[in-house]
Amino acid sequence: MIYGNVNNEFFEQQAAALPKVLNEALHYLKDADLKGHEVGHFPMEIGGASVILQVMDLTTSPRPEHYPEIHRKYVDLQFFVSGGPEYSTFYIDKGNGKVHEDLLDKPKDILFYENDPDQAESCVCMTPGAYAIYFPWDVHVPGQCGPEGPKDYRKIVLKVPAEACRN
Repeated sequence: MIYGNVNNEFFEQQAAALPKVLNEALHYLKDADLKGHEVGHFPMEIGGASVILQVMDLTTSPRPEHYPEIHRKYVDLQFFVSGGPEYSTFYIDKGNGKVHEDLLDKPKDILFYENDPDQAESCVCMTPGAYAIYFPWDVHVPGQCGPEGPKDYRKIVLKVPAEACRN
C-alpha cells in the first residue's frame, strides 16, 4: 500500500518512483477537475493501459458496517476529492481470511472477507488530495467514519490493471 497527497511538496518525487502507469494516473487525478465530474464508471486510457475511472459520492459509516476487500486483476488507486474525512484501514493478505463474498471472476474483481476482530489493521485518513494505492495483496476497508461521525465525501477510484504496473 502506498499513501500520499498530490499537494505534498515531494509529490513529483513520489510519483516518479512508481510504475509509469501509476505515475501518469496520479498526475491525471491531480490535474483533472473531478469535483464537477458526473458520478459513474468510465473506461479510459492512461499510460497506455485501459483503466476504469469510478466517480463516487458517498457517506462514511462505522467500521463494523464494512467488509475487508481485495482485488486480484486491478490495482486500486483511490483519490479523495472533497468532504470527509474518510478513514481506511488495511493489512497484508495472508490468504487465510474467511471469505464473505467472492466476485473475483466477475467484472468487479472483488473479494470480501469476513471481519476478524483479531486482525491487526493500519489506518490512513483520507482528506482532499490524498491518495492510497492498494495492490492485489493489500486488503483494505475504505469508507469508515472517524469520531466526528458520518460525513459525505467524493472519491475517485482508478482501477489500473495490475499487469500494467510491471515496468
